[in-house]
Amino acid sequence: MKLKNSFFYTLRENVKDEDSTSGNLLVRSGMVKKSSSGVYMYMPMGYRVLKKIENIIREEMDKTGAQELLMPSLIPEDVYIQSGRREGFGSSMFSLKDRFDKPFVLGPTHEELFVLAAASKIRSYKDLPFNIYQFQTKFRDEPRPRFGLIRVREFIMKDAYSFDTDLDGLQVSYTKMFNAYKASFDRMSIDYKIVTADTGVMGGLLSEEFQAVTEIGEDILVLCDTCDFASNIEVAPCHNQNAIVNEEMKTIEEIMTPNARTIEEVALFLNEDPKKFVKTLLYQVDKTVVAVLVRGDSEVNETKLRKLLNAGEVALAANETVVSVTNAKVGFAGPVGLQVPVYMDNDVATMINFITGANKTDAHFKNVNLSDFTITETADLRSIKDGDVCPKCGVGHVRFSKGIEIGNTFKLGDKYAKALNLNFSDQSNQLHPVVMGSYGIGPGRCLAALVEQKHDDFGILWPKEIAPYQVAIVVINTKVEKQNDVAELLYSQLKQHNIEVLLDDRDERAGVKFNDMDLIGIPLRITVGKAIEFGQVEVKQRTEKEAVLVDIDKVFETVTNFYR
Repeated sequence: MKLKNSFFYTLRENVKDEDSTSGNLLVRSGMVKKSSSGVYMYMPMGYRVLKKIENIIREEMDKTGAQELLMPSLIPEDVYIQSGRREGFGSSMFSLKDRFDKPFVLGPTHEELFVLAAASKIRSYKDLPFNIYQFQTKFRDEPRPRFGLIRVREFIMKDAYSFDTDLDGLQVSYTKMFNAYKASFDRMSIDYKIVTADTGVMGGLLSEEFQAVTEIGEDILVLCDTCDFASNIEVAPCHNQNAIVNEEMKTIEEIMTPNARTIEEVALFLNEDPKKFVKTLLYQVDKTVVAVLVRGDSEVNETKLRKLLNAGEVALAANETVVSVTNAKVGFAGPVGLQVPVYMDNDVATMINFITGANKTDAHFKNVNLSDFTITETADLRSIKDGDVCPKCGVGHVRFSKGIEIGNTFKLGDKYAKALNLNFSDQSNQLHPVVMGSYGIGPGRCLAALVEQKHDDFGILWPKEIAPYQVAIVVINTKVEKQNDVAELLYSQLKQHNIEVLLDDRDERAGVKFNDMDLIGIPLRITVGKAIEFGQVEVKQRTEKEAVLVDIDKVFETVTNFYR
């Protein structure tokens, strides 16, 4: 492409309304442009990068035997009501009505439609397995779009769905997709981790996330410094912090703690370590109030609580509910005498003579033991902490890192098949629900994650396979005919060999052209200037500080060696 008469622009200054490095660089480089909060246009340069990412994914998907199709974005709302997910999406789903007052939504995800499509084929076990996928726009009314392309309201997703007769078949399909994802991200040169994650609104048996490691990621990754353990913090299991029991069990005793409500305040008042305390937190779980006990220096993991109780909604109980249940002001709840179910974290089970609220304003109990109250169930209910012992190897310690979710894989099981009556008949003519897997990648997020990971003070550092063009030819002085002739010669030669080449033939200063090529991240730059008098041009790699002189007749060889 020649820049002189093309749609190409860059911005010299940083963008005020972009809150991430990737958002700023992508807008400045003319790759994308914001049209409204969380909605972006892909400009020609950015669209080329996006299509390259999509093509990598498409090639790896096709290698597995998956077939591509395309679903509509405009979907009857009834489909999501039938699957039981309409309420779960709530206000994040864009809703509208047609002229006949029939309710529709803009698809946030397409499991339901893929099930309906699969029903056209599936009759017996002989029709399985198969895998179908698409690249389609999704719509989610995010309450707080941010970080450029990372948290948006409209985005393209590659979503795939496998259909099998049983869990063994699902494992085979899942492994194919899992390996295809690894191959895709490896080809993109993304630094990523694979972590266990919460199945969330998708439901199912297993969820794993591919997380690009960045400083601005919205997800917190838990990684071991010794083994390969990796998890999203929402579901990271905890290694039990067994208490050191070196004292005799004592008798419970009430003590007055005026105006001391929090663990920190009571610990200071009593001159005790927070590890000696047990927090009692009251939660509204769907329509039931429950109490959750964790050690004083720990926090309740609401995702674990929701999964334990197989609940839809989990939230801290309102103040008036706490007062009603405990007969005390907020801050003095304890398990002794509570008339609601009590769920206890594993760490509390090893404690003796601990301190809790007394369900009485300005009062606490000390020397509380497990025999003093009724426990409904004991489970892993706390959030893992930075520096905790690794729950997998028990030797190393975990550290936290931030990540951007760029892909996910789900073992859905028969959740959607049962909800939408997708069945097959076995060899005995008995009906069974189809077993499904779901697999998603966000190409736009991949693009943004790459910029977050690969940039410098001058602009983007695209990997070779992702860059919008492979080579940029810069003419120093377009008024010098010989420079134009050499540039045109090299441009034609590279194009004839299917090398993606950009010719900067604009009537701009050399510094402006160099800055623009650095900003948009072209991996290799050829500068046609005064050196042509000696039969040479300058060749510079984007990641190197200095250019080298190359004979004009060796340019093609230099370029092919760079990309080999």
